[in-house]
Amino acid sequence: MSENENEWFKNWFDTAYYHILYKKRDHSEASRFIDALVDYLAPPKASKFLDLACGKGRHSIYLNHKGFDVTGLDLSFNSIQCAKQLESPTLQFLEHDMRLPLENFKFDYILNLFTSFGYFDEIEDDKAVIRNVKQCLNPGGTFVLDYFNAAKPNANFDVLFTKTIDNIEFEIIKHIKDGRIIKEITVNDSGKILKYSEQVRLYNLEQFKQIVTDQGLTIVQTFGSYDLESYNEGTSDRLILVVKN
Repeated sequence: MSENENEWFKNWFDTAYYHILYKKRDHSEASRFIDALVDYLAPPKASKFLDLACGKGRHSIYLNHKGFDVTGLDLSFNSIQCAKQLESPTLQFLEHDMRLPLENFKFDYILNLFTSFGYFDEIEDDKAVIRNVKQCLNPGGTFVLDYFNAAKPNANFDVLFTKTIDNIEFEIIKHIKDGRIIKEITVNDSGKILKYSEQVRLYNLEQFKQIVTDQGLTIVQTFGSYDLESYNEGTSDRLILVVKN
């Protein structure tokens, strides 16, 4: 595992600015996606779910309301402290780095949603995440990995745009470098200037197949949208993998 103390996600995801910038995310789209996944997977009510990289737990909470036993896991201390306020006997949240083994836990379903993968400098760290997923899945268990479709042509790069939210200005530049999408974010909060970044690796389907099969897992289905439409390399917005142990 990388020991880089300046890993961008450790700084950015734990700031209030991250949550301000993305607070208008489409919750109805997220709920519709979870509903579609549950209908497709048809999990028994006693099933145990892991929401891997859960943030403040909105998907964990929604799954729990549907009657499942859910654990949410995230690296962000502040996000987990927020989510813990809603814990119950069937809903818990843990601060944990997904590159590290999660001892003494087993799940029937593990979900990694809304491009919460591919953040790390080293591919070996991504492989470690999949290895830990394998170790935490019950025999016959299912892993769902939801990623953007890196193979789709996209013109929205090398562009600069600004957003003003709650009187805070965000200047954002997106570009591709060294096999990654990099988003450079400059925050202007009443004259206080702060700089952050987001980075995610450009994984295509064949690369995912290699990583997954190397850990003894099998991709059994691919979808290309949150409505679970068929995946098309050239046109789909998402690459959603359904993986069996």
